[in-house]
Amino acid sequence: MIEKVNCAKKAIEFIEDGMVIGLGSGTTVRVFVEMLAEKVREGLDVAVIPSSIDSHMLAAERGLTVMSLLECPEPDLCVDGADQVDSEFNLIKGGGGALTREKIVASASKKFYVIVDESKMVERLNMPVPVEILEFAYGFVNRKIGEMGYALKLREGKGKLRPVISDNGNLIADVDAGVIENPEDLERELKIPGIVENGIFLAEMVNGVIVGKKDGAEVLKR
Repeated sequence: MIEKVNCAKKAIEFIEDGMVIGLGSGTTVRVFVEMLAEKVREGLDVAVIPSSIDSHMLAAERGLTVMSLLECPEPDLCVDGADQVDSEFNLIKGGGGALTREKIVASASKKFYVIVDESKMVERLNMPVPVEILEFAYGFVNRKIGEMGYALKLREGKGKLRPVISDNGNLIADVDAGVIENPEDLERELKIPGIVENGIFLAEMVNGVIVGKKDGAEVLKR
């Protein structure tokens, strides 16, 4: 937990008065939101654009001013976590199923900072890639993924036997492509009609990675 606290604390240093901040989702972002809310109570004037219902509810509960991309189509800074970060700063995101909105908010923002603990840093991305799929297209997408030599697994909810549904009302699944030697190629391959978005966030999107450690945090930049 201390690693999450340290990277969130370092991310707060990038926040300036008057900013509109894109918010990702996940446990590390929750720590960041708690710290941001404390700064707001001390007088910081900011607004946030959440990328998930979970983040939206948390921000509202903590008294943060919530906006949308309709009101502010270019946030100043997006802060989000990641499930894996490789040595080139490519990411896999979407463990929480919010990958589409997260990618939209990150892409819309002037800068995108990723906050992770040391355990998320890997040499090569190697976990299954989350994808959001239109229910209508699932059979087709499953066939196409199989033809590529990959395995598609529909994600199941906990506590109830049903598929995980995104905030957009679509299916969440995971594509096992093994060790990902070329994230750019795989990200392009996964642009199949019916896949709304995939969880590979390429390094070109990332302005910095803040890595939380037991004794502090390190800011890595491209």
